Amino acid sequence: MSNRSKTYQDQVEKIHPEDSYEPEEALETVKELASANFDESVELAVNLGVEPKHADQNIRGTVVLPNGTGQEMTVVVLAKGEKITEAEDAGADFVGGEDLVEDIEDGWLDFDIVIATPDMMDVAGRLGPILGPKGLMPNPKAGTVTFEIEDAVEEFKAGKLEYRVDKNGIIQLPIGKISFPTEDLLENFQEIMDILIRERPAAAKGKYIRSIHTSSTMGPSLKIDPGSVMSMLGR
Repeated sequence: MSNRSKTYQDQVEKIHPEDSYEPEEALETVKELASANFDESVELAVNLGVEPKHADQNIRGTVVLPNGTGQEMTVVVLAKGEKITEAEDAGADFVGGEDLVEDIEDGWLDFDIVIATPDMMDVAGRLGPILGPKGLMPNPKAGTVTFEIEDAVEEFKAGKLEYRVDKNGIIQLPIGKISFPTEDLLENFQEIMDILIRERPAAAKGKYIRSIHTSSTMGPSLKIDPGSVMSMLGR
């Protein structure tokens, strides 16, 4: 705690770090504690009882939140021919082919999503060691390898999110901004949790939802009671 700011320590004193909160109460508290001079993101972290090293338990997909994320997404499209024009018309921020691949290889990473047409994957494949560890490598399961460029760009610009379990079994993603009404954050939270519960792998053993935490960008983390989430979703 000594390395934390005075503001952060004051925030922690206003909560009960060891207690579990109902979802709505947790989100309201996160909003009340926010004190940064910018519109902080509200983050969700869910620890799942899975073994990500096994392919049948490596949970990954996309979700369009009912109320969006409040974030501006910078979209890169790797394409050729008429698909370049389609991507530009759809609102992609950067569009190109070999030139963009070379820029990324040289260290440029100022973007949030990379979409590629299938005929570009032989070139894009060179970016695996760079984009893979950051979760940015185009992948058909995430909807980022497709010839339907217009739809893909518009969906991601509108707030479509990719979720992916990390090596520790944790999925972490934003569910909105502090400025969102609590009910909007709650709807986004419910959407994500419903998807994760429905996607429980048959091979997963023991307790599936191990823990749920939420926080603002600069604030302390609050535990959410998994049992209350199951009840809320009618599970």
